Amino acid sequence: MAQRAPKQPETSDIRTGVWEGIPERPVHSDKLARIKAKVVGKPLATERLVHERLGKPTALAVFASDNLSSSAYATEEILRVLLVGGGFGALAFARVVPITIALLAVLAVLLFSYRQTIKAYPQAGGAYLVTRDNFGLLPAQVAGVALLTDYILTVSVSVAAGTQALTSLQQSLFPYRILISVAFIVLITMGNLRGVRESGKLFALPTYFFILMMILMIGVGIAKMVGGTLPSHASQFPIPTVPPVTGLLAVWIVLKAFASGGAAVTGVEAISNGVPAFKQPEWKNARTTLMWMGSTLGVMFFGLSMLAAHMHISVDPTEKISVLAQAGKGVFGAHGFGLFLFGALQIATLLILVLAANTSFADFPRLASFHAGDSFLPRQLTRHGDRLVFSNGIIILATLSSIIVIVFKASVTHLIPLYAIGVFTSFTFSQLGMAKHHLVKKEEGWRVGLFFNGLGGIVSGLMTIIIAAVKFNQGAWAILLAIPIMLFGLLRVNKHYKEAGASLRDPGRRGALRETPRQIVIIPVAEPGRANVYAAAYASRVFPIEVRLVHFAEWGEPLDELIDRWSRFGHSVDFLPRKKSIPEDLLDYVHSVRAEAGSDALINVVVPETVEYTGIRHLLHKRHLQRLKATLVADGDVVTNVAYHPGFEALEPVMSGESVREAMDGWRHVAVVLVSAVHNATARSVRYARSLRADELRCVHISVDEKESEKVVREWGEWNFSEPLEVLDSPYRQITRPIQDYVRAVLEERPRTFVTIVIPEFVVVKFWHSAMHNQTPLTLKGAFLFEPSVVVSSVPYKLDR
Repeated sequence: MAQRAPKQPETSDIRTGVWEGIPERPVHSDKLARIKAKVVGKPLATERLVHERLGKPTALAVFASDNLSSSAYATEEILRVLLVGGGFGALAFARVVPITIALLAVLAVLLFSYRQTIKAYPQAGGAYLVTRDNFGLLPAQVAGVALLTDYILTVSVSVAAGTQALTSLQQSLFPYRILISVAFIVLITMGNLRGVRESGKLFALPTYFFILMMILMIGVGIAKMVGGTLPSHASQFPIPTVPPVTGLLAVWIVLKAFASGGAAVTGVEAISNGVPAFKQPEWKNARTTLMWMGSTLGVMFFGLSMLAAHMHISVDPTEKISVLAQAGKGVFGAHGFGLFLFGALQIATLLILVLAANTSFADFPRLASFHAGDSFLPRQLTRHGDRLVFSNGIIILATLSSIIVIVFKASVTHLIPLYAIGVFTSFTFSQLGMAKHHLVKKEEGWRVGLFFNGLGGIVSGLMTIIIAAVKFNQGAWAILLAIPIMLFGLLRVNKHYKEAGASLRDPGRRGALRETPRQIVIIPVAEPGRANVYAAAYASRVFPIEVRLVHFAEWGEPLDELIDRWSRFGHSVDFLPRKKSIPEDLLDYVHSVRAEAGSDALINVVVPETVEYTGIRHLLHKRHLQRLKATLVADGDVVTNVAYHPGFEALEPVMSGESVREAMDGWRHVAVVLVSAVHNATARSVRYARSLRADELRCVHISVDEKESEKVVREWGEWNFSEPLEVLDSPYRQITRPIQDYVRAVLEERPRTFVTIVIPEFVVVKFWHSAMHNQTPLTLKGAFLFEPSVVVSSVPYKLDR
């Protein structure tokens, strides 16, 4: 947007050649940019993307916090099933350690399986890419959707468990657990929006603080156990006394406990998804970090289960106080320095659980960008934000996880049944995909890789079946339903992109590139104020053949004076009776003109607009005009916005009291076509621009991605456009500011210059399709609305089937 410069004295006649006193052009406001920079940091140049890499210690904090933090609640979820829902009573403590060992065996299989994946896919070996390469696009969508749902739930579970750690320390905060959880998500979101290096620094200290406190607690607990001073009954809650269960029922309960504890082995895939974020050699550093993560988790998970079993720690039915908190108090004591250590443990647990969601914030946006790159999600998800992160994906993840926290009232117990199905589904696809990779490639050591990945696929498949079966009634059905629904949505998105691509490349809709279309220009006018005169003068200059000024008159409106005033400017006006609202009457008139002229004619509606305010204030004040322009573009009509700026008359060809056909004499006209890609919509815009009778026609492409720009330049030559393509570098991946600066330079090359910006704009079939395409045209139209002597033409292209 622009803001007004102070009004300066005007010259008596700007056509005399005397240019003293001409006002300065509006100053581009960077207020919003400054606010954004304070929130997320100053923009980083694209060339720095390769330098934003992580060393192994920082990478462990960024990618492993989800996996490591699960040790804080996995033991509790096992005990909750055995004690509360299973009826094992005191016998539960004899089962918790064996179940933990079984889960650690699953973890070991997955660790060695993903070591093979990391080596085979150093460019990023997540479930999506592995499945796509080995099984095709459709199975990859299943694996990807399953993992996306798990990432969303990881955030929800982690912040809910972190809040539980806080309420264990300060129980008076329990009523505010939902608000606290959402606040934590906001905090993590802000950290990630600042960029990967900043988020790594933010999460490193809490991660290592948690590891230190857990190892300290386990170490002290083992020492006291050996010395016989560790209490054998440290639970703050009674142990249920129930008749013992046997047979198949006992097996079923153990399987449910095993499934609940399965959350402990999730997060293994995070490192394989993030291999490109490591410092070189990426795959070796990633494999080392993976083993660090698995070993650390194993020690903490096993240690807590062992202590809980020895101290017979029961669970809190209200979820105010965690098993880990009870174990910490039992080991460290509740007085003196022991109380201090207990507080430190709870703070460390709070931080690691809240910040564990960072794993999802690192991987969800990257995975979403893979889907988007294959045209299964909106392509805006492939774009890096100011800080070289996928900002759109981060914001979407934060929104969805916050909704889930609110719906489930930040209850870990209610969220756990939804958890882990998605991740083990993706594990299964990934590991079986790697098994096929080894069978096909037969690279050195392929038999070892086949063994581990085959075993990993089998184990992951069994875990998926077990979790889905035993947790179905507890909420797992929702995930089993959500994954197909999301998959259907992705397929619909892909179908739209395929249809849009076919429409944009259809030779039958291309037309002759050298042709200039017949144009019929319609200008809705009222009294001949400066905005209307400017619009009429512009149309007479660039469309001298068929220009129709129309006025929709109300019944009884005096027209003689209006006819006389317009005749002084050398133009006649067609008067039509007003039947409905002006937008509806105008649309009906456009349709009648189109029917009369035939399908080959191009209808161009020139909309006069007076810009008295800047920014959102003007858009709200003239919202009826914004709706009118949007309606006309959606109808498939070219809309040319001619804006008059009071106070800047000396910069615009706005005359009063003389013929509109003479108003632009001596003015230089430059047409600028914005080219984002080469297709039928671009070709139509170029043909339209040629019809403007401009003194200069320039075609401009803003380079925000080097590979995409190379493709655009290559295809521009293949399509044989006669105009050269100018490429403007945008190191900060912005579109609006570079083209604003370019147009400003054109205007300042010489006085008496006006510019027409020609913007190709897609018109979609269904309203939700608009979310599949970026809103750059809308942003550009808003920006140039406040630039004197700049006219914007939106050239619509209907993405018909």
